[in-house]
Amino acid sequence: MVAFIRFADALSAWFGKAFAWLIVLMTFGTSYEVFVRYILGRPTPWALDVSFIMYGTLFMMGGAYTLSRGGHVRGDFLYRLWKPRTQATVDLVLYLIFFFPGVTALIFAGWKYASRSWGYGEVSVNSPAGIPIYQFKMVIVAAGILLFIQGIAQVFRCIRCIRDNEWIEAEADVEETETMLIKDKRIETTGETA
Repeated sequence: MVAFIRFADALSAWFGKAFAWLIVLMTFGTSYEVFVRYILGRPTPWALDVSFIMYGTLFMMGGAYTLSRGGHVRGDFLYRLWKPRTQATVDLVLYLIFFFPGVTALIFAGWKYASRSWGYGEVSVNSPAGIPIYQFKMVIVAAGILLFIQGIAQVFRCIRCIRDNEWIEAEADVEETETMLIKDKRIETTGETA
């Protein structure tokens, strides 16, 4: 069980971090568009499409990574007050009732949507450039599969937590800026070292 959790976390982290580089491409693409539009007076017909495609791909492919790190929205005002075993029981029920049916629907509907798009070579209707977008429709399926794999790992986490009353945490690889600032402030005021 723990080996699968670590595998799913690593897989989700790899895809999340790999697709995070789309932010850099989006920044360069948008900067280029602003430059040619407002400085040179020659707007491009493709920049809006490319930013939509990249943002959508980034959003979809980062979902499993966010799930593995507990970054999705939840009602923490109640949840954080519960014992880990209670949290895990509620999470397990919600995964089985809502998460897996939803993700399964995403995969199958995404497959139909993507195959139809590939069939007629869909292009973007948002601009006159007509950028091909059919290949990006497969991102829906890929993201769904990654979410499904990570969901299984989350169920295993819940089962282990119900048994041990302690969560198996994902490996720490990022830290919120606020957390870093609080640690730095604590070190400054108390002289502690991290």
